[in-house]
This record gives sequence, structure tokens and C-alpha cells, in this order.
Amino acid sequence: MIYKLGELFCGPGGIAWGAVNADIGNPEYKIVHQWANDYDASTCETYRHNICPSAPQTVYHEDVRKLNMDKLSEIDVLAFGFPCNDYSVVGEQKGMDGVYGPLYSYGVTALKKFTPMWFLAENVGGLRNANEGRAFAKILDELQGAGYKITPHLYKFEEYGVPQARHRLIIVGIRNDIDVTYRVPSPEPYKDIDNTCKNAIENPPIPENAPNNELTKQSDMVVRRLKHILPGQNAFTADLPEELQLHIKGARISQIYKRLDPNKPSYTVTGSGGGGTHIYHWEEPRALTNRERARLQTFPDDYVFIGSKESVRKQIGMAVPCKGAKIIFEAILKSFAGIDYLSVEANINE
Repeated sequence: MIYKLGELFCGPGGIAWGAVNADIGNPEYKIVHQWANDYDASTCETYRHNICPSAPQTVYHEDVRKLNMDKLSEIDVLAFGFPCNDYSVVGEQKGMDGVYGPLYSYGVTALKKFTPMWFLAENVGGLRNANEGRAFAKILDELQGAGYKITPHLYKFEEYGVPQARHRLIIVGIRNDIDVTYRVPSPEPYKDIDNTCKNAIENPPIPENAPNNELTKQSDMVVRRLKHILPGQNAFTADLPEELQLHIKGARISQIYKRLDPNKPSYTVTGSGGGGTHIYHWEEPRALTNRERARLQTFPDDYVFIGSKESVRKQIGMAVPCKGAKIIFEAILKSFAGIDYLSVEANINE
């Protein structure tokens, strides 16, 4: 069975890369791109260039609230990583009351319109707590109401060999009339992978001609500050001279000028970068390049991100790790192919 994939809020293609590269050893079971949508122009260009270069017209650069779904072709699978700004732990957690909160409903609309065989929906772990948990309950209820048996699970991607501590709620749904059961893939097969950030960034070395690998200019003050910060420390836990200390009132975000620990997975790659929120190299007094950040997100080195340096940073930070997505899609394909695999109980708690 060749499954045609439609994607809302597609981002730069982390989910899509995982989908089209999913391989269960049976060529009869694979996923192919059909159409995608995102509101950001550069993000759409990145997706077109890497996922569907021969069919650029199938990526629709539009606000989903204005997207006419009647012009979209039929699909077998729907993926939607609906925007998470209002559910993120870092932020005000407006949930359903924010600008982005209700956007999941367009995924529900697409499910009802296209009735795909299965879907994958993705969001941040903070979704569980938005609006005292009511938002998550409402979303799950509407996804089930669209006709699907659902399996929500909090995936900790560092447990699956991804060199980054990244926890995401992913909901897999299979249409009620299909006699297939999805089980969450076990992280056990990936426990011996070296998922340290140092290994991800250095092995193999990034090619000299790799795209998106420009260094970020650091001010003299930042360089001096970083030289006092040890691997794994941030601006508040390091022993900084008075003139290099940050005098911030209120919340102290632990990722401010935080250097990576080379012996651990990276902390979460985000789309931000100002005010000391770049990810900082464990040894060199600098922020990571976008290509290094892309490695932490398991994008291949030949994956070209299109747009300004700031746009590319945001695209990489908002993406789902390619290899994490691939593992989940392969578990879904195995479920449909009747192939057994190691699994764990679904769990939405830390």
C-alpha cells in the first residue's frame, strides 16, 4: 500500500522526511508526498526544495484559516504539527485562548473532509497542561469524534537515539473502521546509540561546503562571558566576574548563554536566538551554526534550508527531528503490514 501524505503546518519538512524515508523492508508499504501547507514563505521554499522538488505547486503557502481545502487532492494520511506557541512551557501558556490555540481544529476539519486511513498530530508537552488540561482533553475528544481511535504519547526523542532532549506529544490515530492497532515503538533498540551532541556535530565532520553553516558573529562581551561558562553551565550557574553578569529581574531562563555538555544530548533546540538563547558550543566561545543545529535535529547535511539566517534558525527549531519521525512512521507502517515490533505502553506523563 502506497500512502499519500497531506500535511498542514508542514514546517521545513522534518515530519515529511521521516515519512518518505520510512522503510520497513517491504516496498509495498511506503509513504509519498501529496500536498503540504504552511503560512511562512521561506519554510515552504525549504519544503519544496527538499521534499518535492519536481512538484513545487503541491506546497501551498497560505494561512490555514484561509486555505480552501476543496482544491487539495485526496490523501491516505494526514500529518499536522499544529503551531505550539500557546502551549509551550516557555511562554504564557494561553492555550485555547491564544492566537494559535484553536488552529488544531483545521486538522480536525481535514480529517472529516478527507477521512484518511490514519493521521499523526504533533505538539509540545505543555499542551497537556494548557487551560488546566481542558485544551488537551478537548483536542483528544474532537480527534476521536472525527472517527479515529487514538494513541497519544509523550515521546522523549533522546531515548530514540536523537542527540537532543526533546519531548513532544504525538497523537497517532487510525480510522475506526480499520482493524489495525498502533503501539508506541520501544526505545530499547536505540539504547546503545551514541546520542551525545559532540558525536552528532563532529562525527563525521561537517563538510566545508555544507549549506547553512555560516558562523554567527559574537560580540566581544559574549565571547568573554562564554569563556567563563563551563560545559553544561549557563549565565546564572557559572562563576562570572561582576562586569559579565546578567542582571535580570524575574524569571531566569536556564538556557541563557547555556553551553552544551559534550557528553550528553543537547538541550532542546528552539526557534529563538536573541538575548543569549542561541545554543552555545561546549568548547569554542560561540553559538552553534544552523547546520550544527540541524544535525541535532537529525537533518542530513544535504538538506538545504532556504531563507535568511534568522528564518533558517526558526525553521530548524520548529521542526520535528527527522529520525524520530521516521521511527514513528515505520511503527505505523509495520502495524498496517502486520509486522511485530517492540513496543511500550502509551504514556503522556514525564
